[in-house]
Amino acid sequence: MDTAQHFIAVAGNIGAGKSTLTHMLARSLNWKPFYEANAENPYLSDFYQDMNRWSFHSQVFFLGKRLEHHRKLVDHPGSVVQDRTVYEDAEIFARNLAVQGKMSDRDYDTYCNLYHAIASFLPPPSLIVYLKADVSTLTQRIQHRGRDFEQDIRHDYLAQLNTLYEDWISDWTACEVLTIETDGLDFQHRTDDYQMILARIQQSLSPVT
Repeated sequence: MDTAQHFIAVAGNIGAGKSTLTHMLARSLNWKPFYEANAENPYLSDFYQDMNRWSFHSQVFFLGKRLEHHRKLVDHPGSVVQDRTVYEDAEIFARNLAVQGKMSDRDYDTYCNLYHAIASFLPPPSLIVYLKADVSTLTQRIQHRGRDFEQDIRHDYLAQLNTLYEDWISDWTACEVLTIETDGLDFQHRTDDYQMILARIQQSLSPVT
């Protein structure tokens, strides 16, 4: 690996393996890992009671925290690897609320204007590693890791998020995207699978000569 400073972001649907890969890359490359911000959202309980009323407030809070987190990543003096991007909050999860009718068009337009205005000042990652998986793979991984609050996630919800991820990635131009098809891979437990991903990342980050 070259000695340049890098900022890798790992993106993907629920159950894609973002946190696991972030941890493994940070350990292999001796980079600083940054995981999802765990700030308590004061709107979250209201949101679950009445999504239509509180979706905008909740998403704006998350957006502010993710933008703050992104700034810290950019300012870090060494190379970093990030679990989930600020872009996914807006392009996937806020958009999904709008698609489902749980955020009004007016609120969604205001949210998007805020997101684009602020995000335009943030340097993008050196590379986005997009972990792609079909719904059956995601479901198996979610069941395997056994988080109680995830066990009721519906297949159609994961499928909708997959569609939004594909739309986002297909239009993304701010930095290179490395798409890893993870169906059939087990990079957590199979060394060859992980080494393949690591080699592809190293190749993507290598300067063109």
